[in-house]
Amino acid sequence: MGDPRVGGVRAEETGMLTIGELARRTGLSVKLIRHWSDLGVVPPAARTAAGYRLYDDEAVARLELARTLRELGLGMAAIRDVVTRERGLPEVAAVHADALEALIRTLRLRQAVLRSAHARRSTTEELTQMTRLARLSAAERNTIVEEFLAEAMGDLEPSAYREGILAVMPDMPDEPTAEQVDAWIQLAGLVRDPALRAAMRRMAAYAAEHAAGGPGDAEANARGEAEARRVAELWVRLAGEAMAAGVPADSPAADPVVAEIVAAWLPGQAAGGFAPGGDGAEARLRLLEQLEMAADAAAERYWRLMCVINGSPEPPSIAAEGRWLTTALRANPEPRARAASIEATLAQDAAIDPSLMPEVCARVLAEVDVLVAAVSPGRFGDLTPCDGWDVRKLLDHIVYENLMWASLAVGTPRADHDADHLGDDHVEAFRAAARESLAAFRRPGMTERMYGPAPGWRLIEQLVIEMLVHGWDLAVATGRSADLAPDVAEAILPSVRAIYGDLPRTPGGSFAPERPVPPGASPADRLAAYLGRDAWNLRRLE
Repeated sequence: MGDPRVGGVRAEETGMLTIGELARRTGLSVKLIRHWSDLGVVPPAARTAAGYRLYDDEAVARLELARTLRELGLGMAAIRDVVTRERGLPEVAAVHADALEALIRTLRLRQAVLRSAHARRSTTEELTQMTRLARLSAAERNTIVEEFLAEAMGDLEPSAYREGILAVMPDMPDEPTAEQVDAWIQLAGLVRDPALRAAMRRMAAYAAEHAAGGPGDAEANARGEAEARRVAELWVRLAGEAMAAGVPADSPAADPVVAEIVAAWLPGQAAGGFAPGGDGAEARLRLLEQLEMAADAAAERYWRLMCVINGSPEPPSIAAEGRWLTTALRANPEPRARAASIEATLAQDAAIDPSLMPEVCARVLAEVDVLVAAVSPGRFGDLTPCDGWDVRKLLDHIVYENLMWASLAVGTPRADHDADHLGDDHVEAFRAAARESLAAFRRPGMTERMYGPAPGWRLIEQLVIEMLVHGWDLAVATGRSADLAPDVAEAILPSVRAIYGDLPRTPGGSFAPERPVPPGASPADRLAAYLGRDAWNLRRLE
């Protein structure tokens, strides 16, 4: 071991510590202390005659401080400066805190990119591109958007709308959230979409053509913007109220709502040179054109992503109200158009002997009863062909349709479409509602009685159509035979085509576009396919 003496005196007599003793005092390894000693963090106070290092009590304090600073991530050069008092601890701590902040920002950025890549199931090439986009400076981000906007509308006439678009740039903070980083990655990809470029160009061109004033007419433009906001708030409210009340957009009941919106919208159009002389086909077509121009999904996504990036509140989505109103305008292209179409259809001869309609309805309800009774509560959450409806919602609607048509037949229309009509026993709820509808339909003279422009048998016909179609939905959802009442479905299909043939098959409407059917399809399948159900791909819902 050599001579543990300093100047002929033993180390323990001097009060100094050997490196082994220092290791035991601090809990650090001899190897680490030796390394730090070589770096000047804790130089030996003396050496033995044999050259072994000896340390004083100050070395213990230095090592404790060095360990703490190392755990905080400081480099050894900075630690040496602190423990040797060449630099003050506050100064070093501040510098290191700044460095940690930069590191944290980098790590958060990487985390956001990786989460975004996971959500998109990105390829390695896409991950590389996403990382590059996330690291861009503010000026580089603006350049991407500015180049997109220049290509989209650079050669258009100046307008307040165009200038407003150009004024909004992605202003991501120095420490963006993961959501903001992801929104920027999405936006950078979106602006490469030719469809968005075309949509933004159409909107800017339309705004320039129909503007109340030129880009320099601030007062006229301000009035136009205020008027547009007023009308937008009105139609969103009215369409929302109609939706909440269960008013189908493609029904005559939507016509008064459309009329009120058109009346509020027309005065503001005069400033742009449009004066059709009141509500009519020309005015409704112009309003529909404007709504469709502004309702582009890619453009809406562009603005929503920009709000997220800039930390601005996202405006509430009005897509559902917009779909309702555009569908209502298509179904009611001029005042009373839909009502007149239905009245003409109602005047046509019956496909089934009107006197037999109550019993035809009873037959169909009996077949639907079998389907309803076979559903266990465990199936309530299963998907159905009705978009957005599970089995329980479908059952509730089937019950409500019976109650609603029965109430119309006795002259006391119901308005509780959004209530729970199933209760705890869906089978008994259906049977009670079916009994109520059949009792109303079997009253003497009901089939001949006029309900507005419709004879009573037409009300029964509507419930038969509802039960055939929604019974088909229930059968498909629960894996049972969907071939309901073939002779009734065959006989009633011409009436369905006459009643619903001119309806707009749009997202806001009652029915999806007609689906093709192969030769030999059953009458119920053909009926369901005509009303937008995919009679084969929906046989196995997952």
